Formats: sequence, structure tokens, C-alpha cells
Amino acid sequence: MATRIEKDVLGEQEVPAEVYYGLQSVRAMENFPISGLKMHPRMVEAIVLVKKAAALVNADLELLKPEISRVIAAAADEVLTGKLRDQFVVDVYQLGAGTSFNMNVNEVLANRAIELLGGKKGDYTIVHPNDHVNMAQSTNDVFPTAIRMAGRLLLAELLPVLNDLQTALTEKAKEFDGILKSARTHLQDAVPIRLGQEFAAYAVTIGKCGERIAAAAQSLEELGVGGSAAGTGLNTHPQYRARLVGYLQAWTRIAWRNAPDMREAMQSNLPIAEASSALRLLALELTRICNDLRLLTSGPTTGLAEIKLPAVQPGSSIMPGKINPSMAEMLNMVCFQVIGNDLTVSMAVQAGQLELNVMMPVMAYNLHQSIEILKNAIRVFIDRCVGGIVADANRCRRYAERSMALATALNVLVGYARAAEVVKRAAREQKTIIDIVREEKLLTDAQIIQILDPMKLTEPGLPGKLDKSS
Repeated sequence: MATRIEKDVLGEQEVPAEVYYGLQSVRAMENFPISGLKMHPRMVEAIVLVKKAAALVNADLELLKPEISRVIAAAADEVLTGKLRDQFVVDVYQLGAGTSFNMNVNEVLANRAIELLGGKKGDYTIVHPNDHVNMAQSTNDVFPTAIRMAGRLLLAELLPVLNDLQTALTEKAKEFDGILKSARTHLQDAVPIRLGQEFAAYAVTIGKCGERIAAAAQSLEELGVGGSAAGTGLNTHPQYRARLVGYLQAWTRIAWRNAPDMREAMQSNLPIAEASSALRLLALELTRICNDLRLLTSGPTTGLAEIKLPAVQPGSSIMPGKINPSMAEMLNMVCFQVIGNDLTVSMAVQAGQLELNVMMPVMAYNLHQSIEILKNAIRVFIDRCVGGIVADANRCRRYAERSMALATALNVLVGYARAAEVVKRAAREQKTIIDIVREEKLLTDAQIIQILDPMKLTEPGLPGKLDKSS
């Protein structure tokens, strides 16, 4: 393999001649062969956007030669269109604060810029990774800025999917609105409810989760770029940070803003924790909803089987014809991963010390992975599960009519104690509440029909009292 010689403060070392990364990236590959995991593509794009903006701003401020600024920006544009992505080689578990990743990006952009000027990779007298690509920057302000930007860009992809899930659940709520069923509390029979009401509640929950995530997305728009090494802005022009954010706003159409206090933006990763926490709350609610769907579809002959989820593939390698709630199970697993990721983010966020948090690489990976897998999982869950849910209206109503909790509707007519006696007799004689009510002539047939009207049973009101007065 052809090689070139590069030098850093630790000495000289060979680097493969054809690669765009340099010696610091090679050292990181040697030092951290940990997981094979790499930063999310949006993280690469975010930090490259910062590098491009910095090059242009520094040229605008006459601190960087225009020809060098031009080729750095051109190299950045190539990466942003999908080129050179295999050159970002640093493992997620790396040098603290993300210095290895930052230098990997600096080296790739520098070597491509050198080529664009007609030079050979590794000739840093033409374009230097630190002096030119990293001008007015430190890993300490660029890396957390990129985390926030990547998170914000990814949330812009997740939020529409959440809206689609809310819409899909709302449509099912309307479709199932007239289906009477037994509610269940403590996993025991409870008063009647409409299947559509259950799905409507799911939709409301998803909407609330979306609101929290949207608020977190706004928090991520505050950037500490320009803080340099300790949040003081050393080696940056006074206009640098505002101009850089202006470029980012124009390119992404997102309302990025400079952090009011650059020291705080470097010390604290509160927006990262906020975003991760919002994703965890979503995961908790999605888990609950998936668990409900799995219960409601259980059976089909020995379970509830009030609804049927779409069959997406065979469910057993030994039991012929068995179909499982596969998409709900998948989403459950994704949610468990997101909850675990949030714990990692939480531990990393609290680990900041004085002016810097060195645990940023792992919080970046976990935050971005959570958004990505939630986005993908929810999309297929909508397409392959929610849209195809069907209800067994007859089974639902049969359960509701056989439920002992139906006696609750008698409370306002005959009182709690008398209604309890009806329940005891119905359970003892294996009869329905309606059977006992008829036998004991507590209600006329007309009144029974009125009390069992789905709208009266599942909306605020006193059906028993109304029946008596009629």
C-alpha cells in the first residue's frame, strides 16, 4: 500500500496515500477500535456546515485568504452532497469532547481542498487542518454546536412522522367511534367505553409528545459556536459568531441563534438532555400504546381479540398459521433502546466539569440514534400496522354486555348496594347483568335499551336517572 508521511506533536507516521483523513485520524483509529460505530450522517453534515461557514466568515473578515476559503467551502459542499463519507472513520468512543472527530473532519476537508488547488494530499503548507479549516474554532465549541444542529435537523424529520401517527390514530378513532366495548382497569372488566375513544386518547397523547419534542427542538437552536476553547471567544473576531450563525440560518432555513452566554453553552448540555428526555417520554407512551394493542389483539381464540392487527409475516417457526403483533413488538424494542439511550445521555450530561463536558461524543451518538430509529420505526408502524387495524365490533359489544361492570349504570337508579347485589347474583348464576335486571324487573325493556345506548354509557350523564324520570 502506498503511503505518505505526516507529522504531529507526537512524531511522524505513515498514512495511506489515497485517503483524505490524516495522521490524527489514523491515531484515533489505532487508539479506539471499540465499536465500529460512527457518528450519524447528520452529525457529519452539521459540523461540515460549521466548517464551511467559518471559512466564509473568516474570508469576509479578511482573516483567511479568499482562495483558501473558496476551496474549503468547495470541499465542504462535496461532503454535503454525499461524497467522501467513507473518510469519516473515527469510532463513537474516542478522545474526550470529540477532538478526534473534529480533527478527522478538518483533515478530510483540508486534503480535498489541497487537491482542488492542485496539490498532493498531506501537503499542509497549502491548506492546514488546524490553521485554516479549524480557524477561529475549537472542538469545545464546534462539537456541541454540531450535536445541537444535527439533533435539530433530525427532529425536523421526526416531527412530521409523529403528526402522521396522530392523524392515523385519529382516523381510527373516527372509524371505531360507534363500537361499544368494555373498558378495563386493573386488567379487570370496567364500565363501557367506545373503541374509538381509546384510539382518540392515543392520538391526544402523541400530540402532547410532539409538542414537547417541538419545544426541545427550539432549545437546540441556541448555539455556542464562537466560544472557542473555554467560552471566552479567544482567537475569534468580534463579529465572527453572529456572521457564522447568519450563514447557517440562510442555508438551513432554521432560526439558529447565538447563545446569550457562550460559557454556559459550553459548560452545559441542557438542550441535549431536554431533547433526549422528550424522546424518552415519547418512548414511554408509545410502549404503553403498543402494549395495549398487543393485549387487544391477543388470541385470537383464547385472548381478547377485540381488534386485529395486520399480518406482516409468519409468527412462528413451528406453529403453522400463527400470526404475531410483529410491528408493535418492533416498536416496543425501539422504545426500550431509546429509554436506555436517554440514561446514557443523562449520565454524560451530568459529567461536565468546569468549562467543558468531555463526554459529548457518546451523548451525540445516543441522541441522534434515538431520533433516527424512532422516525423509522414510527413510519413503518403507521404504514404496516395502524392503517390496517380492524375491529371485531360484535365481540367488543358481547364483552361489554357480559361485563359485571355494566351494573355501574344502575347506581343512580337503584343505588350502589342494590346494584352490587345484582352483580353478585349474576356472577353466582353465570348470567348477565341484563338477565338479572329483567328477572328482577328493575327496568323495563325500553329502559334497558336506553341505558345500553353507547353514547349514554360512554359520555357524561346519568342514564339511569333519565330512564326513571321517563
